[in-house]
Amino acid sequence: MAEGESSGLKLLDAVLLVGGAVIAVVVAFAILSSIVGLIWFLIKAVVVVAIIGALGWFLLHRRA
Repeated sequence: MAEGESSGLKLLDAVLLVGGAVIAVVVAFAILSSIVGLIWFLIKAVVVVAIIGALGWFLLHRRA
């Protein structure tokens, strides 16, 4: 290796590495946010269906 040459990362390599890491973090948060949002929607839907079912059961069995 010639004198004065470095085998480390060049400035462009470091910028690309940091940029790729930032993009990966943003994409990961977006995906996790979507997954958590979908799970929260499903939980709310189950709760609404359970409340409607309990109310219907109560109204149907109250008259008997």
